[in-house]
Amino acid sequence: MKYDIFGVGNALVDVQVQVTDDIVVQSGFEKGIMTLVGDDQQQGVLQSIEGHPLNRCAGGSAANTIVGVAEFGGQAAFCGKVSQDEMGEFFLEDMHKLGVMIDVPPADSGATGTCAVLITPDAQRTLLTHLGVSAALTPVDVHEESIRQSEYVYIEGYLLTGETTKAAAYKAIELAQKHNVKVAFTASDPFLVNMIRDEIWQLVEGPVNLFFCNEEEAKSLTGTEDVLDCAHQIHAHADNVALTLGSKGSVVMHEGQAIMIDGIAVDAIDTTGAGDMYAGGLLYGVTNGMSWEQAGRLASHAAARIVSQLGARMDQKFTEAEIASFRV
Repeated sequence: MKYDIFGVGNALVDVQVQVTDDIVVQSGFEKGIMTLVGDDQQQGVLQSIEGHPLNRCAGGSAANTIVGVAEFGGQAAFCGKVSQDEMGEFFLEDMHKLGVMIDVPPADSGATGTCAVLITPDAQRTLLTHLGVSAALTPVDVHEESIRQSEYVYIEGYLLTGETTKAAAYKAIELAQKHNVKVAFTASDPFLVNMIRDEIWQLVEGPVNLFFCNEEEAKSLTGTEDVLDCAHQIHAHADNVALTLGSKGSVVMHEGQAIMIDGIAVDAIDTTGAGDMYAGGLLYGVTNGMSWEQAGRLASHAAARIVSQLGARMDQKFTEAEIASFRV
């Protein structure tokens, strides 16, 4: 089977809950970023807000993007590790409902990874991630034939924080290069860029054909404050760049040109998955006959739809007619 996108990432079940700023302060974790935590720490925070309505879905950065591709009607596959527990069964069922192919065997023991997403009234999300068995993903789990059948391999930067997950990411990149499959990579988080800036630059200068980042990540990576200068610096090495600017839109770099994509004005409720869905829209578009500008506009609208609701899964999917309208 042919795939538009083959994603590699941490397989997590997202548990979203709306909280006050005071609860985030009391948790002791920094607001607005992702923090790796132990299961006890995560459960302690969730128990402290017992009674708040919870929402859950199959998640993780790359998984969210793959879901986006599938929801637009694209063909997608995902490589991530879950366990044979209730959370793992939920993750696989949730992805399979969308037609996403996953052929990584579940782990025999251990807990499926989870991410507690604390959403404050300003729509910011604070992520407390317990990786669980998602951190057990290895190069053996990366299937060559699936990559060979894909147009793009999409790698989340979070994988570079673990020894075996990093090896799996580089295996996917190696196989993509072997079969002339394009490589897309997302910086994932400002903390990651600050931690492994040189390694990310090596990827941008080497195998990456499409690099995703937000404004803060781009500034950290380049040491430049002007976003257009950032985009041009990165584009000097990567064929294509998608630099998101929150409500201000995004900059897409292609063939030496800066394509300015307008933001969509909405009342933001939750920013969880906005960047992931933007990547899903752009990747779907460029692998399904859209120009880079058309794909960028679809991606911008997709991100806006995500932030106007709770959670990283679109409550209201784009219709075929809506998607077709971006081709004009």
